[in-house]
Amino acid sequence: MGSKLAAKETAKAQNIPLVPGSEGAIVDLKEAQNVAREVGFPLLIKASAGGGGKGMRIVENEESIDEQLHLAMNEARSAFGDASVFIERYVKSPRHIEIQILSDAHGNAVHLFERECSIQRRHQKVIEEAPSSVLTSELRKEMGECAVNLAMGCNYIGAGTVEFLLDEKHNFFFLEMNTRLQVEHTVSELITGVDLVRQQILVAAGEKLAFIQDDLIIQGHALEVRVYAEDPQNNFLPDIGRLVTYERPQGPGVRVDDGFEQGM
Repeated sequence: MGSKLAAKETAKAQNIPLVPGSEGAIVDLKEAQNVAREVGFPLLIKASAGGGGKGMRIVENEESIDEQLHLAMNEARSAFGDASVFIERYVKSPRHIEIQILSDAHGNAVHLFERECSIQRRHQKVIEEAPSSVLTSELRKEMGECAVNLAMGCNYIGAGTVEFLLDEKHNFFFLEMNTRLQVEHTVSELITGVDLVRQQILVAAGEKLAFIQDDLIIQGHALEVRVYAEDPQNNFLPDIGRLVTYERPQGPGVRVDDGFEQGM
């Protein structure tokens, strides 16, 4: 599931909705042009091994495919050692909804509801929220079941996240799976009361999940705000320097995960 192309194949086998696009890796310009005509513009060129927006290019018209294809492939090769890219229709102004899953080695899997991660900068998440303000209970159930089916379809064991795009008509499409515990797992812990770090250690030790889907309910609401070291006067690009003043936020319901102290 670490390969976006392999993940799409798994999702397709589980009948999970996919954004229209190429079946596999694009190897040359002619193939890219043929896929583009089928998919339509605007489209998105994405690195198969990518993440964080690296190896990703939006293409508005056929004239710019050649340049953007080479840029995406070169960036993918440089960042991941793998130049494989694929093409998808570009979904404009989507919401980014991800489902937290947990599965053991005994065929049990559950989802711990969704996180909304739509507020991003350069494809990097800035604010994560659970639950999402736009999902109905029916849509939450449908997306959750898709995520669980995907995990079981590839015999996944441990904590992971299945990410979806949600369009303005509330159609959802599989995006990718993160085969790890993510930074934003904390908001899922806060609304479910489940310690995901503890659970994945128990799963790795061979234990069965001690709860089923019906045991899990949403309690309250949680927001996570990532604090970045950036230069706001230079388009918020990453920056470095000394942490002159750092006072940890405190108060009821406040959780801080950090790796720094004042003076570092």
